[in-house]
Amino acid sequence: MGDESIKILGLSGEYRSTSKSGMLVNAALSIAESKGAEVVFWDLAEKPLPLVGEEGCWNHPHVKEFQTLLEETQAFFLASPEYHGTMSGVMKNTMDWMYDKHVGGKVFGLMSTLGGVTNANTLNHMRIALRWLHGWPVPEQLAIGHVKEAFDDNGNLVDPSLQERLENLVDAVLAASKKLSA
Repeated sequence: MGDESIKILGLSGEYRSTSKSGMLVNAALSIAESKGAEVVFWDLAEKPLPLVGEEGCWNHPHVKEFQTLLEETQAFFLASPEYHGTMSGVMKNTMDWMYDKHVGGKVFGLMSTLGGVTNANTLNHMRIALRWLHGWPVPEQLAIGHVKEAFDDNGNLVDPSLQERLENLVDAVLAASKKLSA
């Protein structure tokens, strides 16, 4: 890929960029941007995606714009809250609008937020769905438990070890993207 910038799309499994998952995605995008990536956050509050299968969904302008953006993007950061042991319905619906022609062979960095103790259920379920789409989730991943205490008033992670893991995840996505684009 040479000196070209990698375009990274951030997707949250919640409707607000100020949600904990939105904050986590934007933290990853900020790190990536500081390393030269072009970043975009798809804000579902501003451009909601219809439920797959609802009346008129296949021609919805947000769907067409979203899928075009998927095709133009080399890498992705996804963060979902864990609801009932899996990703949110919002994240699942967002992923349902992705097809292998949009994201196959592209790199993903996966993150999750949990109100309680940390586990990897959501991350595993997102990884499985992305394998069906021929996506390449990097081995590094980040689950943040007790998420209500994880961020300070400025939206920064308070635990330096979590911040370091987030930076390592971003580095892994950037490195894998460059390798797969070569």
